[in-house]
Amino acid sequence: MAEASYEPRLKKQYNEVIRQTLLDQFKYQNSMLVPRIEKVVLNMGVGEATADSKKPAVAAADLALIAGQKAIITYARNSIAGFKVREKMPIGAKVTLRKDRMYDFIDRLVTIALPRVRDFRGLNPKSFDGRGNFAMGIKEHIIFPEINYDQVDQIWGMDIIVCTTARTDDEARALLTAFNFPFRQ
Repeated sequence: MAEASYEPRLKKQYNEVIRQTLLDQFKYQNSMLVPRIEKVVLNMGVGEATADSKKPAVAAADLALIAGQKAIITYARNSIAGFKVREKMPIGAKVTLRKDRMYDFIDRLVTIALPRVRDFRGLNPKSFDGRGNFAMGIKEHIIFPEINYDQVDQIWGMDIIVCTTARTDDEARALLTAFNFPFRQ
């Protein structure tokens, strides 16, 4: 007996419902023009890395737990004396999610993590870049259930960038709203 392949809930929803809804809403001539989410980039800048070079490794480990795949440590491109940063010094961590892991992450972000944010009033609907990509910041990475609050020695913020194939912000906003992103009115 063949083993059933796993398909994320949001991917199935996109293929069966969201795609057709957007096709009708924006009157595309071709179904390949319907926008989709290409990738999600998680980025964690660690400002304390100038004092302690082990902090980016800890941040990368936390980011790997959140994303479900290995994070890479990012390095400074140039020196900034005012911030005590030297060239090639580790200053953060990032991970790029695509395909099934991306859909799983978006599902956990929208259903579990964002409702845990204190004083959450919705995402800013103006946080689009003009080309259909959405960026948001989170002040505490401990809102994700994968992070054990008792084992965290420091709380970091993180950036989440959702890259879509949409050509305009309105198309991207309609796509992300269909994925239940809680935009404020």
